[in-house]
Amino acid sequence: MDVEEAFRTVGEFGPYQKQAVAIIVLTQVYMAFQSMLIVLIGSTPEYHVEQQQVPSSSQELVQRVVFTEDFDSIVTEWFLVKQQAYKVNLAGSLFFAGLLVGNIVFGPLSDRIGRRPVYLSGLFLEVVFGYVTAFAPSYEVFAASRLLVGLMNGGISVVCFVLVQEYVGKSYWAMTGTLTSLCFAIGIALFAALGYLIRPWRNLTTAANSFGVLFFLLSVTLPESPRWLYCQGQTDRAEQVLRHMAMRNGNTVTNLMLQRVVAAKVSSPTKRQTGLLQLVVHPVLRIRTVVLMYVWYSCSLVYYGLTLGAGDSSGSRYMNVAMYGLVEVPAYPLCMYFINKHWAGRRKSMSSFLCLSGSACFCTVLIPDNTGSVLSVTLLALLGKLMVSAAFNIAYIYTSELYPTVIRNAGLGVCSMSCRVGGIMAPFVPSMRVLHSSVPFTVFSLSGLSAGCLGLMLPETLNGPTAETLDELTGPTGSRVLENKVRNQHLNFLFM
Repeated sequence: MDVEEAFRTVGEFGPYQKQAVAIIVLTQVYMAFQSMLIVLIGSTPEYHVEQQQVPSSSQELVQRVVFTEDFDSIVTEWFLVKQQAYKVNLAGSLFFAGLLVGNIVFGPLSDRIGRRPVYLSGLFLEVVFGYVTAFAPSYEVFAASRLLVGLMNGGISVVCFVLVQEYVGKSYWAMTGTLTSLCFAIGIALFAALGYLIRPWRNLTTAANSFGVLFFLLSVTLPESPRWLYCQGQTDRAEQVLRHMAMRNGNTVTNLMLQRVVAAKVSSPTKRQTGLLQLVVHPVLRIRTVVLMYVWYSCSLVYYGLTLGAGDSSGSRYMNVAMYGLVEVPAYPLCMYFINKHWAGRRKSMSSFLCLSGSACFCTVLIPDNTGSVLSVTLLALLGKLMVSAAFNIAYIYTSELYPTVIRNAGLGVCSMSCRVGGIMAPFVPSMRVLHSSVPFTVFSLSGLSAGCLGLMLPETLNGPTAETLDELTGPTGSRVLENKVRNQHLNFLFM
């Protein structure tokens, strides 16, 4: 039997898989804490500058910064104001630069040496570097630690998403992928609550990072992905993991035996040439990768751009952070509803949400720029963010289904890389208002609409077979393998 048949035998989403998925999904809360950390600990309280005369022969005037707000952050500790204010943004940029590098490095690495060792080592190092952030004696150490935390955070975010997919049957991929994004959004809101309760920035950083210790200890018990073991030719180990899942699920399995043909496929040198190179040279993967990279780039550009444009900087900083996460929550039930409908599926749903986001941005251009229409512009901007959040979540699920298991992490890593590029560019779009007030929303509109149309070039994956190796994508052999998978799925459905 192949992997999908094996999962139907041991249980596609049994009690053991629910426990494993819950551990990884809840780890997203900790990762959200690290992603949003600089927003609170880098906040600049109200201050004024006093000029004092130094008693000396030169009668020098010295400027002294006086903070009038009772708030503790890296700004107040290292006086990062005026000419030094750029260092706060620099620390944030270093974190996102680490995310970019982590996406590139960790994806192919986990395809080569396995999901579990990369995930555990990355999470452990992120916790270690997180404590370096909390106890940094100087700004330079603080900035370096943020780069390293971002490197680990960006790397294991891809591996986490792949693991929750590969622990369960394909019919549950949409749900587990959505839960991952949902917990990250909830984590943003929980971080705002944690920041409200713990004000000193070092205490807040320590408390937020301590959650990582808990999740690391829970993650040590997780097994390796049976799908990865299978596609690597380690069939015996894959069967061992699947039998363990069956036992923990309460299922008695006596005849679980995977097809040994996979071992022969991966043993030749040509079949081992997986990684980033295959995304370029493989004819099917090359087209998919180009389209998906632009889709991820547009999702990130519109998402972060609208967040900056629609967010209200006034009021409580903690409430603003909480709303930043909670506004995404309604998007995920929409995803789970549409992507499993045969008349919508993954491709149409993702493209439709992107086009709706672009259309909402376009409508803001048509609204007159006056005080009476501010509320309408804000609502349309938030609607656009809601739609692009849904598209973003579908892009994760859809991308994991479009790439074979043997190269899935590499594909997600490259797409995440283009996502980070979009996030880096997003803050510069609002500055285009100097040309015309409608230019930023025009950029978001064109990005969403073009990505939505381009996404229609991709194949639908709903209820379709999942490719495990590159051979299953092209050629007569691959076609026969996929046809057999479809036939087996139909037979199993008839006799269930």
